[in-house]
Amino acid sequence: MPEKIYDPYENVVETMTKAMEIGHINKAMFEIIKNPQRETKVYLPVEMDDGTVRVFEGYRVQHSNIRGPFKGGIRYHQDCTLSEVKALSVWMSLKCAVANIPYGGAKGGIKVDPHTLSQRELRNLTRRYTFAIAPIIGADTDIPAPDVNTNSQTMAWVLDTYSQLNGKPCPGVVTGKPVELGGSRGRNSATGRGVVISTKLLLATEGRELKGTTVAIQGMGNVGSNAARIFYHRDAKVVAVSDVSGGIYRADGLDIDKISKYLESPGALLINYDESGISHISNEEVLTCKCDVLVPAALENQINEDIASKLQCSYVVEAANGPTTEGGDEVLEKRGITLIPDIFANSGGVIVSYFEWVQNIQELTWEREQVNDMLEKLMTKSFHDIREVTDECSCTYRMAAYIVALRKLIYAEEIKGIFP
Repeated sequence: MPEKIYDPYENVVETMTKAMEIGHINKAMFEIIKNPQRETKVYLPVEMDDGTVRVFEGYRVQHSNIRGPFKGGIRYHQDCTLSEVKALSVWMSLKCAVANIPYGGAKGGIKVDPHTLSQRELRNLTRRYTFAIAPIIGADTDIPAPDVNTNSQTMAWVLDTYSQLNGKPCPGVVTGKPVELGGSRGRNSATGRGVVISTKLLLATEGRELKGTTVAIQGMGNVGSNAARIFYHRDAKVVAVSDVSGGIYRADGLDIDKISKYLESPGALLINYDESGISHISNEEVLTCKCDVLVPAALENQINEDIASKLQCSYVVEAANGPTTEGGDEVLEKRGITLIPDIFANSGGVIVSYFEWVQNIQELTWEREQVNDMLEKLMTKSFHDIREVTDECSCTYRMAAYIVALRKLIYAEEIKGIFP
């Protein structure tokens, strides 16, 4: 029977519903948690370099602020949809609860292929989007951050636009901004670092270590490339990586430093990368190659039932948001492939975003070593919480992480009560 059409929001709600049943969670309060508090759609007119005007569609979904201000990235992608942004906002709420940081979840997006826009057009689009959502964001309200196809430069534009509208510097309105504008050291690599920490913690439960472990990484964006470099420098063997153009494979391990340097050149793609001993393979072949740890670090819906049945890894560590479908999850569980879910594995970014926000509020700057040390401590504590629930409920790591998160969110709802 063919797998049903993937809807990211339906997928996350179904997973939460299962977790609620397995974890014996209050059903009445669950009805509140599964629905976003606010969905905003905006239309963004931008004058292009050739004098024409294009109108882009943008979104900001605020899922829950029961545990603190809304928090979540902004992505620029031609396939961005409201359902996707809704799902991502829910995952952010769960992620912040699992990490036990005082944030709720939100997410933003613009339906655009940013690679087709000039720097000036991107800046104008970002400023217009910021102007449109300015009434609902702020340092104590909703704090955006980078996501797919956005970066510290994008956040600098958001920060400047919001500050201009408010007539004063407002560094706390975004995280992931340049260090020179109040960003945190270690933020750029934090999500990738968290993926490596997650892998290390998982391997340790079976008496294994990173050294010598073979890793395949789908996606060499910010998260995938930083994870690849950190794995490489901790003596793991990265055997395959990919980008939008395809993948490369080498059984003895790739020289990630050399590949990273190559990809820094504007327009550089792996399809054109050449080195002795490497094979050019497809993105699917990266997912299904023989390795110990598979790290999907691209977009949602990559590991469905079909792909899950072909995997040759022992572990999946989700660096992307929602890369595994519900059907894919079931196949992995049946096959005994251990999966560390996105809401824990890629929480390094939001944790260090929280550190950045705290530094902005206190008008302090922490050293990179302190940031990285605190990140590892926080993720280690969260991992132990999840492990306890896997034992208590005899369930997968994904179910355990969802149960940990939902218990925290629903407890907060119960003690506050429903307003009015």
